[in-house]
Amino acid sequence: MKVKRILITGAGSGFGELAAIGLARAGHDVIAGVQIWPQATALRRKVEALGLKTLRVEKLDLLHPYDVQNALNWAIDILVNNAGVGARGKFETAVPERLRQIMEVNFFAPVEMMRLALPLLRRGNRPIIANVSSVLGHRAVPNKSEYCASKFALHGFSDSLRAELAPQGIDVLLVSPSTTTSEFFQVAAGASARSPERFSSMTAGAVARRAVAAIAAGRHEIILSPGGKLLVWLDRLFPSLMDRLIARYA
Repeated sequence: MKVKRILITGAGSGFGELAAIGLARAGHDVIAGVQIWPQATALRRKVEALGLKTLRVEKLDLLHPYDVQNALNWAIDILVNNAGVGARGKFETAVPERLRQIMEVNFFAPVEMMRLALPLLRRGNRPIIANVSSVLGHRAVPNKSEYCASKFALHGFSDSLRAELAPQGIDVLLVSPSTTTSEFFQVAAGASARSPERFSSMTAGAVARRAVAAIAAGRHEIILSPGGKLLVWLDRLFPSLMDRLIARYA
């Protein structure tokens, strides 16, 4: 893959941070968008220590118009929509604000980022949008209804936009990891300290390496883990059985 100009959102930790570092090490010009100041400061120090002169860390709150416009002041070839938030708990007992927060961050914010980035991408070198979704955007599970809904929405939007942008030479990649070992669910709304995702065997580094390879290969969609692929295929082949199993055991 030739040198690319890449903007990654949600790069303060986990997959986003590792993908930004990996792409910069490969020689690409990377803008790492970070929402939280302490994370931005920590990443800047890490970048300096690694000597990555092609990686620039910028403050980026996707719900703040000035931050978004500032991040799009540079020409880009690749947009990686990675920022997101999780939620856990029964829908019946959740406050309405939880659903609105999840949809705002996980769906509306990346969609608007894509809308604003399109003029830049049209001028890019083999441009691509990579949307980081989830295997739960293929098969929903209990107690994460709002999160699943946001990822299903991003999945459908990505498929539609890919067809719309194909004549313009802009590709869309959907990245669907299983739950990764990162800070994500430690800050999820309603998450407990004993959340099983904290003990997932799929690391953020593994997700980053696979996603970077998929971007380079021009893939349209990747489901990253064997367990995730099994879940999706069983749901497609035996939907009624999966409904019963998930209702009973998930």
